[in-house]
Amino acid sequence: VYELSRFGWPELVEYLEAASVSLTREEHEVVKVSQPRVLIIDEINRGNISRIFGELITLIETSKRKGKAEALEVVLPYSKKKFSVPDNVYLIGTMNTADRSLAGLDIALRRRFVFEEMAPKPDLLGTVDGIDLKKLLTTMNQRIEVLLGRDYLLGHAYFIGIKSVADLKDVFQRQVLPLLQEYFFEDWEKIALVLNDHRKAADHRFLSQPGNDLQALFGKEYVANSNLRWNLNTGAFIEPESYLGIYSAAGPAL
Repeated sequence: VYELSRFGWPELVEYLEAASVSLTREEHEVVKVSQPRVLIIDEINRGNISRIFGELITLIETSKRKGKAEALEVVLPYSKKKFSVPDNVYLIGTMNTADRSLAGLDIALRRRFVFEEMAPKPDLLGTVDGIDLKKLLTTMNQRIEVLLGRDYLLGHAYFIGIKSVADLKDVFQRQVLPLLQEYFFEDWEKIALVLNDHRKAADHRFLSQPGNDLQALFGKEYVANSNLRWNLNTGAFIEPESYLGIYSAAGPAL
């Protein structure tokens, strides 16, 4: 007696059914579960599609599923078992539209998936210490769309768990601002426009621009290709007025 490692109960049932052998005893009845099964592949556009799916790229098509008229099977390389994809399996692949790897997404994958855009939902956001997070996100995204494009909008998930100005400070310093730096390739002037810093009082600006004393630094008043300096105003991140000023048009342009 030895174990049949490649032959289990599902295979036995399949062969018995093919041979018209009925299992009538209650304890041996096979319950066929047809409930939906979902497989989520996060950041699918970052992966090697041919290695993720292999021959399954054909089997996941609706017309090639098990039980369909054009159903297909493959033989698994290690177990040598026949395999097909049932029609109750749903594949969900997530991706970030701002990710530059999206442009090279496999054409075969594009044909087999339905694409649904998940836009930011600012309506899910409330108010924290007088700061309207809905207006905050909406206004920033409107500016980003004008300056960069709609594929770079900030998601509402950044602001979902915010309960205080301290939480908002952490999100802006550790997530939002670094993301804007990446989006705009550290073009600080455009980042300042998104944050509406040019229409705020100096103490409420997230970014400050100290003057460059070129004479003291280089011994002359003009240096070709010199870059403007930008500093983070850490004190502004704890002031509610800094965030209110993002969606408020009050104040002169300076």
